[in-house]
Amino acid sequence: MGSASTADSADPSANYYNPAALASVRTIQLSLGYFRADHHLAINGQDNHVDPVKGVNIAMAVPGRVLGVPVAFGLALHLPDDRVSRVRALRQEQVRWELYDNRNQRLYLAANVAIRPVKWLEVGGGVSFMSSTTGRLDITGQANIFSTKDSWMRHEVDADLTSIRYPQLGIRAHLGKRARVGLTYRGEFQLGLDLKARLNGNISSLTTALYDLSTSSVNAFLPRQIALGGSFDVTDRFRANVDLTWFNWSAYIPPVAKLDVVLDVPPPFGGWPAGITPPAQPATTIVLPINMSDRLVPHLGLEWHAIQEKRVDLFVRGGYEFAQSPIPDQTRTTNYVDLDRHTGSVGLGVAWRPRTSFYRGELKLDAHFQWSELVAHTVKKDDPADFVGDFRASGRIINFGTTLTVGF
Repeated sequence: MGSASTADSADPSANYYNPAALASVRTIQLSLGYFRADHHLAINGQDNHVDPVKGVNIAMAVPGRVLGVPVAFGLALHLPDDRVSRVRALRQEQVRWELYDNRNQRLYLAANVAIRPVKWLEVGGGVSFMSSTTGRLDITGQANIFSTKDSWMRHEVDADLTSIRYPQLGIRAHLGKRARVGLTYRGEFQLGLDLKARLNGNISSLTTALYDLSTSSVNAFLPRQIALGGSFDVTDRFRANVDLTWFNWSAYIPPVAKLDVVLDVPPPFGGWPAGITPPAQPATTIVLPINMSDRLVPHLGLEWHAIQEKRVDLFVRGGYEFAQSPIPDQTRTTNYVDLDRHTGSVGLGVAWRPRTSFYRGELKLDAHFQWSELVAHTVKKDDPADFVGDFRASGRIINFGTTLTVGF
């Protein structure tokens, strides 16, 4: 439904769209789903082979009461089926699809709680978790420039995934029986990539070499978001949802590594042999700003209750959203690529209440297909001698998946 669900998500999906809506869940619900988003993104007509985003979604919602007040607890997990986490540091001059290439290769976990203090009001919130990376590489050995077969090297690698936490809060109000409004806040998160490398060894018994390198970068960044939405039952069988989401893209931090290097190669006794020049100290990286702009993204969702029987319901859904790119034209040295995006989606949902002797709950099976078309655009460089030069970006994203929800 075009992600227009801030005011309309009374099932385990509320763990993401609006945690307050968990308070409307009447029975214990468990969801298991899978989706895949394939990127067909190209520069000058050549596909850039941006990895797909795919994996398993697991969620639950557990309602209850405390002192007679309805409460609910929820959990949500996205588990990529390729890798738990991926880190990548590229030069800022290298052309890359900044908002698609590496940002979604992540493990995601959210825990929420909601309460309905009065009949028409729901309030909820929780914490979302992502993973960050720290690592260390130690290399020792001997490099014999006169007899390479006598060279040897030993290395040790140590890496850790550390959790990054950010809050999400929501509120939803029921305006009579046919209208609901919701407001959700999602906090900012920064996934850091901190690496340290140390090379220490002997060079042909002439001298020693010490190379200490420390890098620090923000490998993935998601800005603060505020989503305002409404859900309206136009008729008994037709529902319309409208959302407007603000993204604080102006706070974006470039994913370029800041280097701190110490290089110490003392000259041997009597000076360097003829023809051998010691390495120079690497230059400091100057990180240029991206200067992104904040954006408002509209969403529209429609749902038709096509079949309404005692034990079976069928829902037909559609949605649309338009996202204007926050990245300005890359007319200078940097090459962060993004485009305006039109996204349309369709979906089907079936709810079945078997009422057997061993199961009297509800089974729901939902499926979706989404097509995102990126508006092709040509970037012209200010400097005609630019290493990358002018380029034309275009692309589309195809997303499909299904979810099974079991109610008890």
